[in-house]
Amino acid sequence: MSRKKNYAMVIDTRACVGCSACVYACKSENSVPEGFCRDWIEQKIQGSFPNLTMELRSNRCQHCEDAPCVTYCPTGSSHYAGDGTVQIDRDLCTGCKACLAACPYDARYIHPIGYADKCSFCQHRLKKGLQPACVTTCPTDALHLVDLNSNDGIFENLLEDRKTTQDIVHAGTGPKLFWLQ
Repeated sequence: MSRKKNYAMVIDTRACVGCSACVYACKSENSVPEGFCRDWIEQKIQGSFPNLTMELRSNRCQHCEDAPCVTYCPTGSSHYAGDGTVQIDRDLCTGCKACLAACPYDARYIHPIGYADKCSFCQHRLKKGLQPACVTTCPTDALHLVDLNSNDGIFENLLEDRKTTQDIVHAGTGPKLFWLQ
């Protein structure tokens, strides 16, 4: 019996240089229309002048364990795929925007054709045993797709001796993006 996968992403903010290669790889791989994106680069600035720090973050859908977008989708289009990811069935989506309103991460948009769209961790690639386009394109190896159910130790090794943060954990969604500092 094969073990069920539970994908998450670990992003090394020390390695990310904000080049946007992940953004452009995603746009190309997933035919994202101009003016929209499934992932993006953020600058997190903390402190007060003159003691400021800046962190570059590659960001995207958090593939939450308790995803409000799934809970509030009236058609069942937003759903758990069984591999730890949250996916959208375009054929079921009516473009009602309930999932956009429910997502505390602002990670979705309405495609010009009329359906909700977001990062899928390139599920079409995962099914072929490949990594997401953003991961394979990152020139500094800042992005790591991991299987939280694996005993390969990759997740634990990435987090070893590093502080990690997650966004909006107080919302109780169980986000599965981890930023290493």
